Amino acid sequence: MRRGMATTALAAGLALAATACGSGGGGDQQSGGELSGTVTFWDTSNDAEKATYKKLAESFEKEHPKVDVKYVSVAFGEANAKFKNAAGAGAGAPDVMRTEVAWVADFANLGYLAPLDGTPALDDTGDYLPQALGSTEFKDKTYAVPQVTDTLGLFYNKRLLKQAGVEVPKTFAELTAAAEQIKEKTGATALYLRGDDPYWFLPYLYGEGGDLVDARDKVVTIDDDAGVKAFKAIKGLVDSKAAVTDATDGQENQLKALKDGSVAMAISGPWDIEGVRAGKEFKDKKNLGVAPVPGGSASQGSPQGGWNLSVYAGSKNLQASYAFARYMSSAKIQQQTTEQLSLLPTRKSVYTLPSVKNNEMVGFFKPAVDKAVQRPWIAEGNALFEPIKVQMNKVLTGASTPEQAAKAVGDSYRKLLKDYK
Repeated sequence: MRRGMATTALAAGLALAATACGSGGGGDQQSGGELSGTVTFWDTSNDAEKATYKKLAESFEKEHPKVDVKYVSVAFGEANAKFKNAAGAGAGAPDVMRTEVAWVADFANLGYLAPLDGTPALDDTGDYLPQALGSTEFKDKTYAVPQVTDTLGLFYNKRLLKQAGVEVPKTFAELTAAAEQIKEKTGATALYLRGDDPYWFLPYLYGEGGDLVDARDKVVTIDDDAGVKAFKAIKGLVDSKAAVTDATDGQENQLKALKDGSVAMAISGPWDIEGVRAGKEFKDKKNLGVAPVPGGSASQGSPQGGWNLSVYAGSKNLQASYAFARYMSSAKIQQQTTEQLSLLPTRKSVYTLPSVKNNEMVGFFKPAVDKAVQRPWIAEGNALFEPIKVQMNKVLTGASTPEQAAKAVGDSYRKLLKDYK
């Protein structure tokens, strides 16, 4: 995922060629009148969500009978590289893609996304949550429309915590202190720690008062004292046996552990609500509790996440693609995704609807999203995670100390971000 400056320049050149070649999506580009042709949509939602998104995407055809929506489910872990390869080659890229918020600036910087300012894709932008809209902008242009917003929370098994006689922890220190009692009374490990995904490192970093970089002043901050403490925090949880972890397959292993009751708690987001509730421990849906992610020694915070809809610059059917992006981010569709999947809307107006306002998970996650920590919306933002992933593994396996890990990540950032101190 990391790339050097020479690679960036080459990719930008390929992007210009890709724009000329088109996506192969088919159909006619209309400047007005009835929409027609094909819109290929890459959906990156998970297994618990994709059936709903497929149905919603294809419902666009009812409003535009001459448009054929070609739905393609693409695994999240493969989607970024797959899109870059297709867009760079000028063949096989989708017309519209469900794009993780950190990907927008990267793809836009490469020239792969169509600017949406002044197009039908942008509809009533004042209705979007400001933090969600911020993730769609790069160098004073808008390259996506917000679809879903989210952050991380602490999922917990109410039955197990009650059986152990412990309260929901407000800090990782409290969680560690309660772990032995949870194990003794229930047989479950207190926490599943996602050691395979650097996104899950951010609450530990924010909890120590740190951040990846200071994008405004162009300073690398990950190797400050807070970064060292964050690596110490994850190592301490595993070493004390308060948490279990895996170097790979964390998403699947965490879900299984929580659903089966082998762990009492796990950190995840709204996208996993339906998946967790499918487990034997949550046949009674009320047994699933959600609380703020525990804090560290300095503060508490979770990253702002979410998904946007981007239009490929090389699409052969831009007008229908703009309309499809607008439709999939409309208040009507956002209401349905909340009702069916408990995902958080990006439109303010949707939160006023009774079915959304009364949704239990929205009730928790909306205040958390309002306080979520903004990630750096820079072209290299997504590439900042790979060095953390490498060092998390080294720290958790004892191959590096927290001090060495923080320094190594900082050194990687300064090579990647040439003008950062």
